[in-house]
Amino acid sequence: MSANLRHIVVAGPSGSGKSSVGRALADHFGLPFIDGDDLHPAANIAKMSAGTALDDADRMPWLDIVASTLAAASEGLVVACSALARRYRDQILRGCPDAMFIELRVPAAELERRMLARSHFMPPALLRSQLEAWEPLGEDEPGASVAADQPIADVVAEAVAALED
Repeated sequence: MSANLRHIVVAGPSGSGKSSVGRALADHFGLPFIDGDDLHPAANIAKMSAGTALDDADRMPWLDIVASTLAAASEGLVVACSALARRYRDQILRGCPDAMFIELRVPAAELERRMLARSHFMPPALLRSQLEAWEPLGEDEPGASVAADQPIADVVAEAVAALED
């Protein structure tokens, strides 16, 4: 694996499959995996659990933690992190300049269905705020956008192909 594939961020809104795809990519590349949700300060989790969307004042310190965790992983790391907006991805890149993003695209109705079917601190009511914040990965950003409303093996294969391209 080339050096630029050592720090991978699997991005997208809640319910897009970041954790599942991230674990599968980590297994494929022989890298450790961290769910970015586990890096949130307790105050962020409490806020989301109460049904309140995070704002930039909440997100930026968390994104700094994500970036520093990636950068500290000299052997590489895959992190699941929403990284919904360009400014959030830029924040990660400031702390880990070689990060690559795999953005998972899923139709809103499917995201809602998935969120209703799982137990998670992020309530489905906050999906709208995530979709409003979402800025698709730009062509000039490092990484690729992958349709994630297909079988996970296909999502992972498409992500691997994009990363190795």
